[in-house]
Amino acid sequence: MDGGRLKLAREAAGLSLRDLEGALSRVVTAQAIGKYERGEMAPSQPVLIALAQALSVSPHYLLSERRIAMEALDFRKELKADAKAERATEAAVVDYIDRYVDLEETLNLESIQWTPPSSIEQVPADLADAERAAERLRSLWELGTDPIPDMVELLEEKGIKVFFHPLPAKVFGSQAIARVRLEGGDIRVASIVVNSATTGERQRFTLAHELAHFVMPGISDLEEKLGESYADRFGGAWLVPATTLIEKVGQHRTHITLAELVDLKRYFQVSLQVILIRLCQLGVITKSVAGPFWGMFKAKGWKDGSRDEPERLEPMKGHRLERLCLRALAEEAISESKACELLRISRSQLEALLDESLA
Repeated sequence: MDGGRLKLAREAAGLSLRDLEGALSRVVTAQAIGKYERGEMAPSQPVLIALAQALSVSPHYLLSERRIAMEALDFRKELKADAKAERATEAAVVDYIDRYVDLEETLNLESIQWTPPSSIEQVPADLADAERAAERLRSLWELGTDPIPDMVELLEEKGIKVFFHPLPAKVFGSQAIARVRLEGGDIRVASIVVNSATTGERQRFTLAHELAHFVMPGISDLEEKLGESYADRFGGAWLVPATTLIEKVGQHRTHITLAELVDLKRYFQVSLQVILIRLCQLGVITKSVAGPFWGMFKAKGWKDGSRDEPERLEPMKGHRLERLCLRALAEEAISESKACELLRISRSQLEALLDESLA
């Protein structure tokens, strides 16, 4: 058994050695579990099964020899204050990448790894460069200038895994890069971790912001505030293209209504704050026109997120892993028990999913 996988599964579950001992009804001691994790002992078959059940993984998962090492996972200062939460999140991300790569490798898909575009500057010289980078990537991916209906599906088709996970309130998400050892050699797998507890509009902007870090990796080496400003500008331009916004509202406005802002939010699927920022960035309205809205947003609790904005978007969910799993089942590339393992669901839940796909 791979002791590293056992430790990963335990930490992903947020359990200490003592916690796991208790979950196993003291079938084995915490000391013995520690020896399993360090490779000093191997559990018996009954203990292996008990460990898998307690950690909601399969025995096959614990026995797998695939190696995954996290190269980068930066939640910045907020999460780093809680080392246990940070490690549990890292373990959950690695587990998700492991399952996703397992399935994509089985289906021999090119999206198993992220290939960054080479024609975009890694470090923008200014905010205008960050805006142009978003425009350039839209052009390379042939997206036009319309709103992107499903950010999760788009990024995952391009090789960036999206993992939704509960994070501390002030942490919206992060980029994560892992090195995965496959039979043909090592590959680098990119993913974005998104706070599952935030609204859909916040999640969409988080994905666009973190995409900037993958497209322009050099901004992560800049002074943090500057790098984040570039990523924010990219994210705004990515979700709210300048040409489309100006077509909707005009080149210059001396007045704009809340109803118009809400309508634009509905169209672009971003927050009212992003709409207002984009209008100012593009010179459509002045700061004096925007000022009263900022006061309103603060008073209503929209600015700090303590209250939901109008037309709140529901939190997003990825469907590609599930869809690929059903495809692999249909092609008899995996068994039903393997599908349950990859999706972390029970046999009855899988049957319900299969029935739903046939409806």
